[in-house]
Amino acid sequence: MTESFHRSGEYENPYEGQQQAPVNPEWPPPPAYAPAPAPKKRNRGPVALLAAVAIVAAAIGGGTAYGIQELTGSDTVTSSSTSTNVVPSAQKGTVAGVAKAVSPSIVEISAASNAGSATGSGVIITSGGEIVTNNHVVSGASQIKVTTSDGKSYSAKVVGTDSKKDLALIKLENASGLKAATLGDSSGLQVGDQVVAIGSPEGLSGTVTSGIISALDRDVTVPTEEDQGQQQFQQGDGWPFEFGGRQFNGDTGSDTTTYKALQTDASLNPGNSGGALIDMNGNIIGINSAMYSPTGAASSSSDAGSVGLGFAIPINTVKADLAKLRAGSTD
Repeated sequence: MTESFHRSGEYENPYEGQQQAPVNPEWPPPPAYAPAPAPKKRNRGPVALLAAVAIVAAAIGGGTAYGIQELTGSDTVTSSSTSTNVVPSAQKGTVAGVAKAVSPSIVEISAASNAGSATGSGVIITSGGEIVTNNHVVSGASQIKVTTSDGKSYSAKVVGTDSKKDLALIKLENASGLKAATLGDSSGLQVGDQVVAIGSPEGLSGTVTSGIISALDRDVTVPTEEDQGQQQFQQGDGWPFEFGGRQFNGDTGSDTTTYKALQTDASLNPGNSGGALIDMNGNIIGINSAMYSPTGAASSSSDAGSVGLGFAIPINTVKADLAKLRAGSTD
């Protein structure tokens, strides 16, 4: 027998209209249906907490540290593992994709001093305008002008320097909302890894070149004198540096420093100094700092140029030095 219900929820009596047996009022009423037991509430406290932790971990692991940076302030540096992909998936692994994603974070630096003028590059590391560059780009500068990829110009001040690592931190005045680069991890690099270099060689801002990591842990010696880098830029002879006991691009002088560098065949020229060496995921893995050029100080600048031997300071060295630079180091 099939039962049915009215829409009002009342039970439809299938025997309605038929004669029914009398009901004795003394009989007890039929038992009511027992209500169904309420479902037990699941304890969602720990589960919800674990889920929240998992989401945060996934966000950080997935490279969305930009949102965390915006919540914690404009002076937070975005750092990532080598697996973080800054480049949109449609252009993943392409030079064009890397250039489009990272170029807004690379600036041109013009520094003036009593010794002359210098043109170099820098990498924006916070949205508030902190920029990493080479010490020899800004050393001894009395005035620093920075131009971003969209053509805006800012004045900048030196925050801290480390001549032993050829690093400097400068800060733009009245800047906000800039696109900060993502600092990667240089410890996992291998010879043969593809890289992209972005900088302002000879004042040609936003120039992009590409190549590979051709060697690791090269001992490169560069000058630390305040005016050495300025003079070399002015002469157009590249960066003077020493490798394997030989001096290139002119005399490095008596006051020098040696550091472990990444070697790349990505084309670097005067003005690339302080710019970015980038992996194919769009992470900064080095700060370009020196190059080999066959010309000497007495040669004409028209003969100078890259021959596929460039050097960059590993980004892990930069990250380890940031606290010191922010504290106003003048080493």
